[in-house]
Amino acid sequence: MAIRLKTAEQLEALGEANRLVAESFRILDATIRPGTRLSDLDDLVTDFIESRGAKPLYKGYRGMPPTHPPFPGTICASVNDEICHGLPDNRLLVAGDIIGVDIGLRLDGWCGDACVTYAVGRVKAGVQRLLDVTRECLYLGIEAAQPDARLGDIGAAIQAHAEDRGYSVVREWGGHGVGRSLHEEPSVPHVGPAGRGPRLRPGMVFTIEPMINQGGAAWRMLDDGWTVVTADGHLSAQFEHTIAITKDGPLILSQL
Repeated sequence: MAIRLKTAEQLEALGEANRLVAESFRILDATIRPGTRLSDLDDLVTDFIESRGAKPLYKGYRGMPPTHPPFPGTICASVNDEICHGLPDNRLLVAGDIIGVDIGLRLDGWCGDACVTYAVGRVKAGVQRLLDVTRECLYLGIEAAQPDARLGDIGAAIQAHAEDRGYSVVREWGGHGVGRSLHEEPSVPHVGPAGRGPRLRPGMVFTIEPMINQGGAAWRMLDDGWTVVTADGHLSAQFEHTIAITKDGPLILSQL
């Protein structure tokens, strides 16, 4: 499937959808603390985005194959060793946890998508370092997304930074194009090598969402059919933005 380049008008619409995602995280910033129930976070985000005329993207999503169980929530809530697609169930957060919250929505037919990993209360210095390095990986990947660069340059920048600091990069779960559909071309790897893949052209819109593990990169799927956890039980963190490639460089759409 070809990569769909977006017009200036379409980029503005995508910007509106992604700014609403960013606003959703502002609400969570003041809400996530020890004792918070995951399902309450899900309800909070649902009520907010629906009040703004948007619809949740993940709720009911089946993925591939179509027989896959539908995702039950508005947000993905991935706690501690959960890499991605954690369920917003009735668990309570406790001090020292980390939680990756991934929000997807559709506004006026266009999709927004981003993820933030939060520290719950005070966390150990090593845990905070994982969060800091993962966030740095995201922004280094964005910085590498220059017009006429190669898609592989993004993953190479992420991989080098993470591995130089003793972490591993999840390989099988990556970023993706965004438009009227949540998942479009291209698929965005978070590892190199550099210099490979399609050239980045103005009008391309996709997510960069590195998942960085304290231990090894291997993972397994839980029986719920959604939650991806580290195979060794070590912590994992994720940060994500939706970006557009412009003639002047990458533009972060999911940022206020």
